[in-house]
Formats: sequence, C-alpha cells, structure tokens
Amino acid sequence: MRNNKTLSDEASILEKRYEISLVSKASPRMHQCGAAAFMSLFLTFFLIHGLPSAAQSIQTQESTTEKIKRAQSAGPSSITNDASVAEIDSDGRMKILRQGTNDFTCIPGDPTGVGAPAMCADKVAMQWNSDFEHHEAKPSTTVPGIEYMLAGATQRSDSDPFDKTSPPIPIGPHWMILWPFDQKTTGLPTTHKPTGAYIMWAGTPWAHVHIMGAP
Repeated sequence: MRNNKTLSDEASILEKRYEISLVSKASPRMHQCGAAAFMSLFLTFFLIHGLPSAAQSIQTQESTTEKIKRAQSAGPSSITNDASVAEIDSDGRMKILRQGTNDFTCIPGDPTGVGAPAMCADKVAMQWNSDFEHHEAKPSTTVPGIEYMLAGATQRSDSDPFDKTSPPIPIGPHWMILWPFDQKTTGLPTTHKPTGAYIMWAGTPWAHVHIMGAP
C-alpha cells in the first residue's frame, strides 16, 4: 500500500508532465506569432521607406567603364576609339565621361527606355538632336549629320516624330544621315525595312535617311 509521500511524489510528476504538455502545445503558436510580428514589421518598414526601383539600382551599380563600353558599341571602332563619351544627367546637362579627339560623341543611352539608345553622332548630328529635343520648328543645321546606332534601337513611329504612345518598334543595327531628304526625288520607301535604306519621318522637317546594318 502506497503511503502519503509516494502519492505526493506521483502527483508532482503528473503536474510537471501536464506543464510540459501545455508548453509543447503553445510553442508552435508562439513561433507563429513571432513570424507574424516579424512580417508586420517588415511590411511596415517598406511601406514607410519604399523599395528601390530597378532603374535606380542599375544607375547606382553601373560603372563609368560599363557606360563607356555600351556607348562605344553604337559605332564603328574607327570612330568610337577616339570619340568623346558623355551622358545626359537628370537635369538634362551633358556630363563628359571620357574626352575624345575627333568630332564624334558617343552616348550610352538608357537600355530600359524607348527611343533612348546608345548612339555616336558627329557635331552636326548632335546639334540636330538638340534642336529636336527642344522642339524647334526645324533643325538649325545647314549640312547633313552622321549618327550611328549599331547596337540597335527602339522607336514609336516611322511617320510621326513626336509619337509618345504607340508600341515600341525594335530596330536592328543602323546608321543615319540627318538631312531632310525628299521621298519623291530619292525614290526611297518611307516605312521601316530590315535591310537597305528608307526615309523616317518623311514629309516633316525631321526627315532623315535610315541605312540598315553597319557601314
């Protein structure tokens, strides 16, 4: 027959087992609550501070060397090796990345944008582009300009210089003569073609010749 001490010891053991059982059952809930609290804090942080955009990440991580390499990919090496390399900053000003010795300037462009490809242009073409960006009535240039986009490009329209809404049209490697050639006198087509030449933006002051492929 068990005495009082034995009964007391057994009661104590049963009580501890019960406590362990309660802790064991509560533990997963505690972990779940901890995870929920962490996720709540995580979401609150990013709602306050925001996530960096992809463009910001690329801009931050891309080195000057990488920009120069992309800019040089737009033209023939006989020109790009000695060309200046520049980029347009957020204020629209030109920042020189590498000073050159010939009349060409290469720009890395924005690989994520439409109508902002890597390009290499001579002084006349740079003035033509500046007139276009400032929405002048017509180019102020008096002789043809030469511009290369041998890394390809995207554009919105073959006919409307200021189209901002049409779906992007991918264009392969090409170079351009920036002069208002007339379609009637040249006999050139006025829509994009994968080979040969055509007049882009025909009938406008910004008409110019696209020659597909490398020179």
